[in-house]
Amino acid sequence: MTFISYIRDKTRFLYLKMIREKASPEYIARGWAIGMFFGLAAPLGVQLIVSIPFAFLFKGSKIGAALGTVPITNPITVFAIYPVQCLVGNFILRGNLTRCAVEEALKSVLSEKSFQALQVLSWDILFAFLVGGVLFGILVAVPTYYGVLALVKRHRSRKRRQKR
Repeated sequence: MTFISYIRDKTRFLYLKMIREKASPEYIARGWAIGMFFGLAAPLGVQLIVSIPFAFLFKGSKIGAALGTVPITNPITVFAIYPVQCLVGNFILRGNLTRCAVEEALKSVLSEKSFQALQVLSWDILFAFLVGGVLFGILVAVPTYYGVLALVKRHRSRKRRQKR
């Protein structure tokens, strides 16, 4: 199986999970938007712990909240997304972090994959990560909500036409 076919299969799986869920389109879209938001706003490994309770709180799809974290940040994409997220957060906070410092700290945390490794990070990097993550999370969650809403409605409309 090639990398492209793997990505295609995973994308199709997520799409089918989304459109076949038996709930209102708004409920499904809310869950996916929550998942995408926390996919960026929370560190890898904490995303599910945070996104699923928020799906309960905001009455969104728990499946969408869980699966919505996967496409945006995963072990492949975090090496590109997290440094950019930290640097953008640092810019907003008007901090003095360098790209090298951010990349070194994140590499050590991601390679150890433990909460103790977070102690290596300074508060400057953690705040920059959170600020950048919340900003990117909002920028991704809003179009996700409307995109998923449109996809689910279109799918259901097509199914209704086929039944006639």
